[in-house]
Amino acid sequence: MARNDNLRRSAEPPAPPPRKGKPKRPRRWFRRLLVWGFALTLLAALVLAVAVGLTAQSLPSFSQLKNTQVGEQMIVVRARDGTELVSIGPSYGKWLPYSQIPKVMRDAMVSVEDRRFRSHIGVDPIGIGRSIFVRYQSGRFKQGASTITQQLARNIFLNNSKTVTRKLREAVLAMALEWKFSKNEILELYLNKVYFGGGAYGIDSASRKFFGHAGTQISLTEATIIAGLVKAPSHFSPTADAKAAVDRARVVLEVMQANGTIGADEAAGVDLDAVKFAPEAGQNSVRYFTDWALPQLELLLQDNSEPIEVWTTLDVGMQRTAAAAVHAQTPRGAQGALVSLDRDGAVLAMIGGTDYVTSNYNRATNAVRQPGSAWKLFVYLAALEAGITPNDRVVDEPVTIEGWSPHNSGGSYAGEIDVRTAFAYSKNTVAAKLGEQVGFGVVAGIARRFGITTPVNTLPSMVLGSSDVRLIDMTRAFAAVSAKGSSVEPYGIAKVTTTEGKVLYTRPQPHAQTLVAPNVAAGITDLLQSAVATGTGKAAQIGRPVAGKTGTTSSNKDGWFLGFSSGITTGVWMGRDDARPVPGLQGGAAPARAFAAYMRVAVASRPVEKFDTELKLPDWQIEPDDEAIFANPENYSLVDDQGNLIDPQRGAPRSAPQDGGPGQPMADDKGGLVPVTPPAANDDFLDQATGKRAGQ
Repeated sequence: MARNDNLRRSAEPPAPPPRKGKPKRPRRWFRRLLVWGFALTLLAALVLAVAVGLTAQSLPSFSQLKNTQVGEQMIVVRARDGTELVSIGPSYGKWLPYSQIPKVMRDAMVSVEDRRFRSHIGVDPIGIGRSIFVRYQSGRFKQGASTITQQLARNIFLNNSKTVTRKLREAVLAMALEWKFSKNEILELYLNKVYFGGGAYGIDSASRKFFGHAGTQISLTEATIIAGLVKAPSHFSPTADAKAAVDRARVVLEVMQANGTIGADEAAGVDLDAVKFAPEAGQNSVRYFTDWALPQLELLLQDNSEPIEVWTTLDVGMQRTAAAAVHAQTPRGAQGALVSLDRDGAVLAMIGGTDYVTSNYNRATNAVRQPGSAWKLFVYLAALEAGITPNDRVVDEPVTIEGWSPHNSGGSYAGEIDVRTAFAYSKNTVAAKLGEQVGFGVVAGIARRFGITTPVNTLPSMVLGSSDVRLIDMTRAFAAVSAKGSSVEPYGIAKVTTTEGKVLYTRPQPHAQTLVAPNVAAGITDLLQSAVATGTGKAAQIGRPVAGKTGTTSSNKDGWFLGFSSGITTGVWMGRDDARPVPGLQGGAAPARAFAAYMRVAVASRPVEKFDTELKLPDWQIEPDDEAIFANPENYSLVDDQGNLIDPQRGAPRSAPQDGGPGQPMADDKGGLVPVTPPAANDDFLDQATGKRAGQ
């Protein structure tokens, strides 16, 4: 049995050798993943290359990118000598080619913002990896991974949103920039366009704003400060926090040393505590002027959005002197304002208050206050035009007109005197008599003719300045007298150019109009000169001929002095904004002293000019209703008893009182026409020039 069993086992086929098992499923999927991953990566790289190539082809040229700007329109305001008064909006400075950018500035920026700038392709994989690792460790992003090229792409083409789409577009644009431009060109674009805070774009603008010199002169110390601003311009800007700017510069200095950009000895030689920042300019009195002048650009330029330079009429030295004079003479608790015009109407100085930072309300152009006796300019102009002369005799005595009884300052009466003396000593009773004699409507018409834009009443008390006026209007009226009776139009903008020098606007030669006859201008100049030489304006004497007039309102609420010498006309007002009395405030005191302090400096370089006060009367006597015609008779109009224009065909006032405009023909108190010249400027321009707004 045993043998049979053995035979049977031997007859069975031998067992097959063990088979090798099939590859495990994970390994098979891993290989497939590698294959597909490589294919997809290759495809993505191909797509990315195509996208970058197409984007690079569509990018503007280097010169076009140089001319693109970020932010709102930049306006650089310059004084008449070219000095920069203030820069409004973003400031771009001068474009610095790569070769002119100091090496310390280039090195500082690359060290702190993108130390692998010279080796990456627009994006920095190492920086991205480091940023992700820090994010994993801290739970939030603490380090940015944007390269200088990415920042440039974002600044020029994109916004600061933090979406994935924007980041992808930024990366593509960055690589396209690297494809199309060299590293030096990219760094040049970046350093001329990046924002440094305080409105400064580009290193030249930042250098001028923070250190007061061109970007070509940046030192290592200054470079560390400027480079440190990019991370957070609003926080590290020296204009916002000088200490924060210096502390950030220390970090930049350490990074530069760690990267080997500078040596230890060079770093040790930097004294950041000794750095001096340029003082902020244009934040005080000059801003009153720029606030008045710049809105006029809307009238002068048509749809312009490129950076411009506005060349104004302001004289820096005169402005500084005016500010000091007003500040020194204005009584405690009061405000002061000053306007100074050249003989052609150019505004040489403008002070709208004692401190712009405390109050930016421009009292020189916007405030309306009673002028007091300074208004007598128009009363006596009307009287002289009616045929009265400075030597005529008048009686200073008590008078009552329509129930109103004016009193002289001090309560005394001089009896019979000449017109010159009555004006010099500002006799109220004589002014009242003259106003009644020529007609209060005629006086109102003269005021409108000489540029008063505010409503004028014709009550008897109007001869003493009961109608509110603006300082710039009153100064303009006195300037017209200085111009021998010709119109003067205040202006502050002489020309406008682009930053490249292309002229966009040049003020045209003004065409002055005759407002009064030469003998009238000579007569009023005679009276104004007497007021300063012997009358109430003695404090305004400056050692050369001066003509002017004081003005003081009841209870000493307002003090005025307006006058001219050597072609410069200046008006000064002082008072409280709430119109409360100011003890001791009189036009012949503080305002006249401020006028003199300013004018001594303003006219110092000008030749002494004697006034033409010789009365050259016409051969025939001019009657009030037969005055010489200075305008086209077809343009005649009438005025009502308030001095406002009436349409002769309808017999009704034309629109609002202030629409009457200076220079329109008026009627005397007997109904006769008094033809005069057209207005020196239309009402729209006057509204802009005087700061007037609808509803005022």
